[in-house]
Amino acid sequence: MSVPALQNTAVFFRRILSQFPQDISLAFAYGSGVFKQQGTTQGQMGKNMLDFVFAVDDPVTWHTMNLMQNRKHYSFLKFLGPKQISTIQNEHGAGVYYNTLVPIDGRLIKYGVISTETLIDDLRHWKTMYIAGRLHKPVRILLQGDNGKLQAALVGNLKSAVTASFLMLPESFSEEDLFLQIAGLSYCGDFRMIIGEDKSKVSNIVKDNMPQFRALYTNILQECPQVVYKPQQGRLEVDKSPEGQFVQLMALPLTLQQQITRLVDPPGKNRDVEEILLQVAQDPDCGAVVQQAIASIVKISSLTQSAKGIGTAGILKTTSYSVKKLKKMWKSWRRKPS
Repeated sequence: MSVPALQNTAVFFRRILSQFPQDISLAFAYGSGVFKQQGTTQGQMGKNMLDFVFAVDDPVTWHTMNLMQNRKHYSFLKFLGPKQISTIQNEHGAGVYYNTLVPIDGRLIKYGVISTETLIDDLRHWKTMYIAGRLHKPVRILLQGDNGKLQAALVGNLKSAVTASFLMLPESFSEEDLFLQIAGLSYCGDFRMIIGEDKSKVSNIVKDNMPQFRALYTNILQECPQVVYKPQQGRLEVDKSPEGQFVQLMALPLTLQQQITRLVDPPGKNRDVEEILLQVAQDPDCGAVVQQAIASIVKISSLTQSAKGIGTAGILKTTSYSVKKLKKMWKSWRRKPS
């Protein structure tokens, strides 16, 4: 039986984490069950499902141990064994294996398992932007091992989010404009934003969590030579010259640069990436090209990961989870003034 006073405290999260195999390089909690969002009360927040991600060095070993400890968490796929579960995790969707609607300590939780190597790759290159995108927004780090490559990739991912957002914003903008842009990156192109998600989701995330966004990004903004940051006024000015935009485009993650190249360069020309990015930097629609390229990455990963979720969750849990999402979207729609 859970103690209400412990909900969302460090002790509460440690109690949950203690019920899983401990060979974890990074564990974090995120979402509306962890961070208050505009339009929800503390009471409602306490009823929301808690979302977790666990990065593990050896998925086969981790799933072997977790099947022994928490076999009921898995769908029918548990009968395939840990090796097949790890194969499904690594080779399909966005490289994450989710168990959802799991009851622990009086709360429902969802947890995703990703290999540390896959996570670092996504953080550095935005191959899927699935977990990298979640880490653009404030999360509650519960456990972090001593992995220098992972730490560098986490910081690099935040810098990439800032750079991509600069390209899509005007010359002068507010902190809130920047954080709205950053928070929206991982939803750009996500089919679930059409049906299944609250249309005000991005705004709801940012409005009540401005201090957390500042904590994530202030040092990066202060050290970035591309921007004039005035924290006391909450304003920023970014270099929108072709030269400035070229520097920003060259700093983008590899997969995003490749997507921009595919959009701009007709098949058969095979021009150098640097040449193409120089052309985009001089285009008045540079920001729209970057946004379209991000959407193409997110669209694929959101579709394939959601399709995988039907198998990893099972039909009953998938239906239940989808109904909860639709109800949330409906409530948000009804809250909006006509």
